[in-house]
Amino acid sequence: MSAGPLVELKGIFKTFGGVHAVDNVSLDLMRGEVLGLLGHNGAGKSTLIKILSGVFPADSGEIRVAGKLVAIRSTRDAKSLGIETIYQNLALSENLDAVANLFLGREITDGLGLMNEEAMKKAADVTLKRMKLHLPSLTNLVASLSGGQRQAVAIARAVHFDAGVLIMDEPTAALGPEETRKIGSLIRELASQGIGIILISHDIHDVFDLADRIAVMKNGRLVGVVPTSEVTKDQVLAMIIAGALPTKGAA
Repeated sequence: MSAGPLVELKGIFKTFGGVHAVDNVSLDLMRGEVLGLLGHNGAGKSTLIKILSGVFPADSGEIRVAGKLVAIRSTRDAKSLGIETIYQNLALSENLDAVANLFLGREITDGLGLMNEEAMKKAADVTLKRMKLHLPSLTNLVASLSGGQRQAVAIARAVHFDAGVLIMDEPTAALGPEETRKIGSLIRELASQGIGIILISHDIHDVFDLADRIAVMKNGRLVGVVPTSEVTKDQVLAMIIAGALPTKGAA
């Protein structure tokens, strides 16, 4: 396992019509780490993540993956580097089952170019077991699944295609307490397997439960990055609101 950062963002800038959406942000993610990314709407966190996932190109700055300087100009570039993003809307097809959603657009085919449904089902089962995840049935339509189960299918799709970096946008939004707990357990399991996870959430309680470090953004700038174990929720809230690091020794 490499001792260096899995992902390094250095001096990232992005403007839209003169507005500095991301203003000289440098941030890193370690292998097997859960990094919480917090900030009010408009803080720049979504734009920063879209740069890493290839939705927007950065105006300037560097991105390194496993120490190597890379160019991410499209979502295809990001995926080829093992960077997968799970957005809040999940992008699942409700009229298909879990297996079909897992392989959507990347189906396993036989020598005649026909879909090999048995091979896909077996591969899906292997991935779910790796994630220590249980669904009632792989052949149930996604429309019949609960919110947490749908989230799990979206995560499984990313993991199956060798995600080394998993970006999760509000993964527990609209979930009940029990399903939130299950998704939290899944996030911890994936981190234990060496996947680096960036967790975007408005729920500071979730972030404190799951994140090793917390990064806060405000007005396009990085306020700071703090180890979760060394700060209180009130201190992080102050970072979000005031845009300044907590004073040493402050409770």
